[in-house]
Amino acid sequence: MSGGDRTLVQAFLDTANRYATRVALRHKRGGSWHERTWRDFAREARQVGRALVHLGVEPGGKVAILAANRPEWMIGAIGTMMAGGAPVGIYQTSTADQVAYIAAHAECRVAIVHDAKQLAKFRSEAAQLPQLKHYILLDGKPQAPDEMTWDQLLALADKSDDATLDARSQALTPSSVATLIYTSGTTGVPKAVMITHRNVTFAASQARDRLGVSERDHLLSYLPLSHIAEQVLSLHGPAVVGYTVSCLEDLNQLGDYLRDVRPTVFFGVPRVWEKMQAKMMEAGKSAPPLRRKIAAWARATGLEAWRRIEAGQRPPLGYHLAKKVVYSKVRERLGLDRCWMMVSGAAAISRSTLEFFFSLDLPIYEVYGMSEVTGPGTIAVPGEFRIGSVGKAVHGTEVKIAEDGEILMRGPHVFAGYFKDEAATKEMIDADGWIHSGDVGELDANGYLRITDRKKEIFKTSGGKFIAPQPLEGKLKAIPGIGQAVVVGEGRKFAVALLTLDADACKAQGRSPEEMAADPMVVQQIEGEVKKINATLAPYETIKRVKVLPKDFTVEAGELTPSLKLRRKIVNQRYADVIEGLYEGGGASDA
Repeated sequence: MSGGDRTLVQAFLDTANRYATRVALRHKRGGSWHERTWRDFAREARQVGRALVHLGVEPGGKVAILAANRPEWMIGAIGTMMAGGAPVGIYQTSTADQVAYIAAHAECRVAIVHDAKQLAKFRSEAAQLPQLKHYILLDGKPQAPDEMTWDQLLALADKSDDATLDARSQALTPSSVATLIYTSGTTGVPKAVMITHRNVTFAASQARDRLGVSERDHLLSYLPLSHIAEQVLSLHGPAVVGYTVSCLEDLNQLGDYLRDVRPTVFFGVPRVWEKMQAKMMEAGKSAPPLRRKIAAWARATGLEAWRRIEAGQRPPLGYHLAKKVVYSKVRERLGLDRCWMMVSGAAAISRSTLEFFFSLDLPIYEVYGMSEVTGPGTIAVPGEFRIGSVGKAVHGTEVKIAEDGEILMRGPHVFAGYFKDEAATKEMIDADGWIHSGDVGELDANGYLRITDRKKEIFKTSGGKFIAPQPLEGKLKAIPGIGQAVVVGEGRKFAVALLTLDADACKAQGRSPEEMAADPMVVQQIEGEVKKINATLAPYETIKRVKVLPKDFTVEAGELTPSLKLRRKIVNQRYADVIEGLYEGGGASDA
């Protein structure tokens, strides 16, 4: 069978049977790792499925999951599918009204909730949720009749039989909805992306067939499981392939967990790679002169090596020496010494960050996609990549560029539509089955795709010049110490930028972002770096003025999505006065 011919439940049960005694899930409690084998995973998922049937979850019904990355998230999701339903992931950073909107819109009858703090979001909006009858509390003690612990949920399995559960599972088809992905959205109310079993098994099979991921691999799950990328990597992929997943609940512990788990495959959104780069660059500044010279030689050698490898040539002679002396030690310190596949996706990553990691023999392969194509639409892989390209179309799918430059995609990974929103579905999928991504890009003669910007984010100055902000923001974020960058200029005479400082870089200087942003010397130094960037740009693209903000953008403040994408509209509204201040006086001064 090809990947899309089975339901995820069928694929999961086949995998659990084939690798019964191998470790499927790991999580840390009290300083020790706890493991579940595939046999354990399957048994517990069946218990959850039978319990959900008893609690009244009907075929096609939805179960909300609002929790950190932990085994119960995955087990609950598979158990829901076994019962004929679909899990609905909700970001932990969601507000109470957002939680209520999603649970009500999806008509969830049961919610699996991390702790009392997350439960309170449902309780405060209870009037909007009359259909939500049961809450499964993963941490803490139940305080009401409609609340229960995970163990109490499992005990309810005895009130339903295996035959009913099996009938529910067998009634699923590849076209049945497997999960609802609520887009975190940079604007407006989130839409519910209906992802089918065919979609997820097809996408997961790409990890096996295209990337070469196998049951011997080990992945660290730490990004929100409400996001399609993390679900494909940490839930659907293992169900099809059989590799091990270790769960991390707190993103702040990522560095420690990387060194502990030593994953063989690692996926990071650009902000994760950028913060890793900033820490490494800051640490390098304090190294002795000789070590800095060796590091500079190794980086130059590494970048040249990968440029040659990209062109199908042999790396320079010094590459293998640098690998032994420098690169291997860097990998070990990061916890990436076993990692053969490092991937970036979910947002644009700057070329400077890519080249930084390539120069240290840490090649990052880009993936491009969206929820509406079940994650990956294009993939770069070892032996078939171009630095700065997001790779080629996923096998069995198509990618083309529309006349206006928009990227279009078609294939078995295309979603079934937006739940309860036929108008938005027709707007996204045209009559010929092409997804309209909203991104602008270029395809070269060999099929490699490059993303140039978001179609809706390209703005026009009052002089009639079009500017794509993302490439400029990538250059600005490459300035040492910079965290985020937002370029503004719609309908204006020139472009300006809001910049934030990286908290870790400030901490290394023994100062806070607020102190450094208020320091004229720091601002002057940053403006000097912006001038250097401007020298590489067309005159109409140059950043004429910048403002260094006293704090970074955060998910909690609503300025970033849970997958760490910039919410441009929110930032522009929140800092409207600051932006106006940059334009005061009419003419443009140099940055």
